[in-house]
Amino acid sequence: MQQAVLQSRNIRVSKSISEDVGIPEADWESHEMPKKKDIFTVQRILESNMGRKSPLMHVLHDVQREIGFIPPWAQKLIARDLKLSFSEIHGVVSFYNFFSQRPKGRHTIQLCQGTACYVRGGKLIMNQLKRSLDVKPGETTKDGRFSLEIVRCLGCCGLAPVMTVDGDVYRKVNPERIGDILEDYR
Repeated sequence: MQQAVLQSRNIRVSKSISEDVGIPEADWESHEMPKKKDIFTVQRILESNMGRKSPLMHVLHDVQREIGFIPPWAQKLIARDLKLSFSEIHGVVSFYNFFSQRPKGRHTIQLCQGTACYVRGGKLIMNQLKRSLDVKPGETTKDGRFSLEIVRCLGCCGLAPVMTVDGDVYRKVNPERIGDILEDYR
């Protein structure tokens, strides 16, 4: 039944994910093999936005919301269907902080590295977070609990150094407080 519905919507269903997406197997990164449901989600989003004059931002926002990130395979599919180059799609995805190219953890930590936060110990806090979480900025912990992001300003310069966890603001942070802050989210 599902296959018939998908075929009626011009979504190919085959044994190979590469055939479903229409991107040769050689173009896939080994870590980026998508789930079929995610391919169908991206194709559904593309179809629902095709009537728009400039659908790119709508498509990217919808994919981010539905899948949680915009992996390279989805960017390739979006580029193909919108008749844009992969570099155009990738440029937009990598430019805006809202878009993520990797799965995010259940909790997102944003560490400010703007001037006020940096000169008041931001680098020390970043080093402590990297040690505590065993990740680099832009990565997610192996257990999927935390993602660490560096931002240029959170607009709280008078409270520097500042970090947020899921939007909760922590002011005048120092490396010794990191363990207690993270414990609230474990």
